[in-house]
Amino acid sequence: MNISKICITVFQQCVRDYHVHHHVDRPIANPYEANSFEYLLYLKNHIDTVQWHLEDIVRDPNINPLEGIALKRRIDKSNQERTDLVEKIDDYFLEKYKEVVPAIDAKINSESPAWAIDRLSILELKMWHMQEEVTRQEADETHRQKCKVKLSVLLDQQVDLSTSIDELLMDIEAGRKKMKVYRQMKMYNDPSLNPVLYHLAQKQS
Repeated sequence: MNISKICITVFQQCVRDYHVHHHVDRPIANPYEANSFEYLLYLKNHIDTVQWHLEDIVRDPNINPLEGIALKRRIDKSNQERTDLVEKIDDYFLEKYKEVVPAIDAKINSESPAWAIDRLSILELKMWHMQEEVTRQEADETHRQKCKVKLSVLLDQQVDLSTSIDELLMDIEAGRKKMKVYRQMKMYNDPSLNPVLYHLAQKQS
């Protein structure tokens, strides 16, 4: 089975599982063997799915400001966890292809396999929620038809992105492209790199 098909299968399962209870605070029940590729995919999509709904909640215009700040910080933490998971998935591919010797003229892709898979995870969420809008009975027909068109575009995007991921991995395996990863090095969550945080620490010391 192609990697993209494995990803889509796991992502769709995770999105379905979440919507059984539909609560951002419900603990994850990852059905896969710990630290397997599928386990990482399921965990990745679970983070994306919870964050998707946190982003909905925080946009409530009547939200309590303190609750809104707490949610924003939770979303920031989720973003860091998402980045860490993507890098773990890239570690999986680095290990898988460590024996491959790239050709002399091998090229470097603009993004790593895991960051392309990250986009596929988000795409599955978009498709799930767009499908909800297509069938939402209280919405008018114009709304449903617009969402149906958008869903069609998302389905095309899924095919194209899946093909791109599989072709990238085939090129890496064949040595036509180099498996090279640049870490994100996010600065705003690091107290040694965020000037607001390290200046605050200096004042408190």
